[in-house]
Amino acid sequence: MKLVFWVGFWTFLIDQITKYIVVHAMSLRTLGALEVWPPFLNLRMAWNYGVNFGLLANDSDAVRWILVAVALAISVAVLWWVSSEPGGKWQSVAAGLLVGGALGNVIDRLLYGAVADFLNLSCCGIDNPYAFNVADIAVFAGAVGMVIFSPSRKPPVKKPS
Repeated sequence: MKLVFWVGFWTFLIDQITKYIVVHAMSLRTLGALEVWPPFLNLRMAWNYGVNFGLLANDSDAVRWILVAVALAISVAVLWWVSSEPGGKWQSVAAGLLVGGALGNVIDRLLYGAVADFLNLSCCGIDNPYAFNVADIAVFAGAVGMVIFSPSRKPPVKKPS
């Protein structure tokens, strides 16, 4: 559980530091967009009131608090899963990423009322309209890692009599 804690801590910290720099120090909330390495990497301020790709985004307090509760419940469930069914170093890393990212987005909802998204990647003539953040990357990588690195329970093989 120590590894889960430290990976989660650093994920959360990096997410919050990058959001502070982009939203406040660089004033992206006022500027709206900055081209960093066009068209591949741009910073585009987006306030996500819902879940992925803006689903459930209606800017209501009820949805905000439901999403905070869901993120906290998922974090607790992941921590319980890892503590009751340890699967090794990589499962712990994945769990830390997932929990740290989820808590990073929870803090955004508490501070701003929405999740601060700002990373925008486009390539090969495709203009991506969506933005995301470090926490989103961590949640996605952590969820995939939890599936890949969790111990599998195989039913016992019956030997022929």
